[in-house]
Amino acid sequence: MQRRDFLRTTGATLALGAMASGCASTPRAVASAAASAADYDPLPPLAPIRARPDRLIAITVCTRPFRAQGPRIEAEKLGRKTVVHHYGHGGSGWSLSWGSARLALREVLATQVAEVGVIGCGAIGLTTALLAQRAGLKVTIYARERPPEVRSSRATGVWSPDSRYCTAEHATPDAVARWETMARESFRTYQTMLGLPGDPVEWRDGYALADEPFNGGHGEGDGDGEPVYANLLPLIRSLWPRSQDIPAGAHPFPVPYVRRYTTMVYNLSSYSRLLIEDFERGGGRIETREFERPADLEKLPEKTLVNCTGYGARALFGDDSVVPVRGQIGRLIPQPEVDYGLSYGSLFVVPRRDGIVVQTGAPGDYGNADATPNYAESEAAVQQLAALMAKMRRA
Repeated sequence: MQRRDFLRTTGATLALGAMASGCASTPRAVASAAASAADYDPLPPLAPIRARPDRLIAITVCTRPFRAQGPRIEAEKLGRKTVVHHYGHGGSGWSLSWGSARLALREVLATQVAEVGVIGCGAIGLTTALLAQRAGLKVTIYARERPPEVRSSRATGVWSPDSRYCTAEHATPDAVARWETMARESFRTYQTMLGLPGDPVEWRDGYALADEPFNGGHGEGDGDGEPVYANLLPLIRSLWPRSQDIPAGAHPFPVPYVRRYTTMVYNLSSYSRLLIEDFERGGGRIETREFERPADLEKLPEKTLVNCTGYGARALFGDDSVVPVRGQIGRLIPQPEVDYGLSYGSLFVVPRRDGIVVQTGAPGDYGNADATPNYAESEAAVQQLAALMAKMRRA
């Protein structure tokens, strides 16, 4: 997630809460949008992050499958099979998975089969398989890899439903309505997972730091080849707490401008395990298979298949509309006492149970399919975080 995506996700302006429900002209909405700097909850003591390169326990790279048009969710005849395509969610795969899977399930149920095969075992494949199973179908997942080897296991793990979802030019009324349906359904589902063993989903506070006043810009490109993305978040901004500006002297950070946000975090290790266990407990089966061409799918016994291969659809189905967007994260040894996230420039920090995620955006990520970890990149990010921690005022 680059800074642009982060600011959109956390609410770069206090007015977004009012915009979400279409009532920006009401007195209550105006009051909310114009909240003063004194309108904030006091900060708790913030434990320092032990940011040292030698505490990096993992560096991974994912390839986000971005499509300018948004995800492909449609049925196609392939010989004697019906293939329901369900891929191309950009950086929104985990966030939109449940709502997106419901749309794909409609296409599956329209084929009136009792058994379905799901191709792919990542975020989209697992949720699609589970919903199909709950609809009464017998489901088998076919995949070359399963968590934690799948690409989606290398994601940042935050609620970011409009991260590289589609370009502004493709944000038609129908596309926007579909996105809102997916986002709201997914959000509702995630609230049912709070408090489960392993904390698969948690709400966390975080702090956006800046040397200059925050602006309300949304969706702009970075000047390094990325397109202008659709700004969709205002449509659902009322679902979670608005951000709060923290005045100087009321926070420990060595910058003049601080904004606290609240967002959901997915602990991907425990969350993926939960999905697989639920699927297998319901009678589902995962079979290791590799497919090199569409004709290979003809060998499967199911008449209806769901293609949840993400970036893999580019090679498997020759879909050049899928553009890779490289994303690298480093994970520091977990610190249970660190329960807050950070954003400062291109630095983004997420407090997950399986490690403190440290991510930066790099020029050239868009259109870059290289999945080779760059240690120097993560080391520099950790050193940047260390410098920030060294300047923090201790309570």
